[in-house]
Amino acid sequence: MTAHVVSSGVDVGPWGDVELNSALVPSERGVRGRLELGVGVRGGRSVALRQFHEGALRVLRPHYLDGSGQVCYVMVNPGGAYLGADLFVIDVEVGAGAELLLTTQSATKIYRTPGSFAEQRMSVRLGEGSRLELMPDQLIAYREASYRQNSHLSLHPTSSLVMAEVVTPGWSPDGASFKYEEVRLRNEIWIQGKNGEQLLALDNLLIRPPLNDVTGMGFMEGFSHLGSLVVVDPRVNQGLADDLDRISRDFDAHTGVSLTATIAGTTGLVLRSLSNSTEVLNNLLGACTGLLRERWNGQEPLNLRKY
Repeated sequence: MTAHVVSSGVDVGPWGDVELNSALVPSERGVRGRLELGVGVRGGRSVALRQFHEGALRVLRPHYLDGSGQVCYVMVNPGGAYLGADLFVIDVEVGAGAELLLTTQSATKIYRTPGSFAEQRMSVRLGEGSRLELMPDQLIAYREASYRQNSHLSLHPTSSLVMAEVVTPGWSPDGASFKYEEVRLRNEIWIQGKNGEQLLALDNLLIRPPLNDVTGMGFMEGFSHLGSLVVVDPRVNQGLADDLDRISRDFDAHTGVSLTATIAGTTGLVLRSLSNSTEVLNNLLGACTGLLRERWNGQEPLNLRKY
């Protein structure tokens, strides 16, 4: 088994009582929102073949941004935010040959979580020749917020995964930054094979701002915002990593790119970027994903706020 552990230069550590496969393990906490979405191909375009939601999660009606057949779904949290002890469970399956763009209606907001952290667990399965772009709006952690996000992703060696995320501190009444307690983001990426799955990458990130509001070399190099891009595809190589690195130089951000090992002909890429601006990181990630969309699929860059 080959595992590539990726860090961003911020505080990366163990997950305590969160087990390696906890995204799939039932929790004793109550599930505040659950969403299941299965996408396949019908009539030459991607459509939902399975859809279920309960509680404070759902999706809006599907739409198509271009003529490629890729379906776009928008996740909605009618409650507007995650609170203490909230658990949200998301299950996504993209069948053979299907293409899904999954985004959110607005930013994910984590408010005060006294007593227990808020949590999101996501399970993703990609079939042969399938494609998933996971493009949520930014994650905003407010004062005294604690949040865990655990994603388990199972990919066919011929599938394609692109997911981008921005983490920002929320505004507090006194104008101070870095008052949230912690944000933990964990991605396990597995590659399907004839003899079971192999672990391609374990991307385990822990952001724990200093209590005294002092930033510097010990915490995110003095920056306040974090952007991440994860790409897994047979076409990922050093040349692509170099291209994304060149793109990132045009933005006011501190960026690094790393590659995973190759399993069954597919490779992973992780880009991590630090900045003091959500807009800068959104534009940087948009430029990178725009390159991938044009080069690999002949599509225009995403403009999710056009419709």
